[in-house]
Amino acid sequence: MHETDMTKALILTVRQWWEEQPSRPQIDTIHLTVGQFTCVEPASLQFAFAAQTQKGFLEGVKLAIHETPLVAFCHACQEEYKPKIGLHYSCPSCQSPMEDIRSGRELKIDRIEYTQSCVEI
Repeated sequence: MHETDMTKALILTVRQWWEEQPSRPQIDTIHLTVGQFTCVEPASLQFAFAAQTQKGFLEGVKLAIHETPLVAFCHACQEEYKPKIGLHYSCPSCQSPMEDIRSGRELKIDRIEYTQSCVEI
């Protein structure tokens, strides 16, 4: 379950950003983009995030995961296709091996929704 290590890296990255802010914002939602070809299970990632953020600065923060499909491009046919993960990776028309992956390997923080508290002087 590499989702545990990925979640630790996510928390460290967000913590670094959060600590660099002039006043610590209240984070509401972290939006992730996860490609279907990363072998990351969104449900496992959600579970690891909920477990690792208890009693921390991210406790109660929502993790929104947007999955991107695996899309490859066949240079012989000059067409994109969607390989079936774990079953068939070659071009469905000419059977050329999958060489050019256009999407599906993403794993990134897309954006962070937060509210900034007002400081009265």
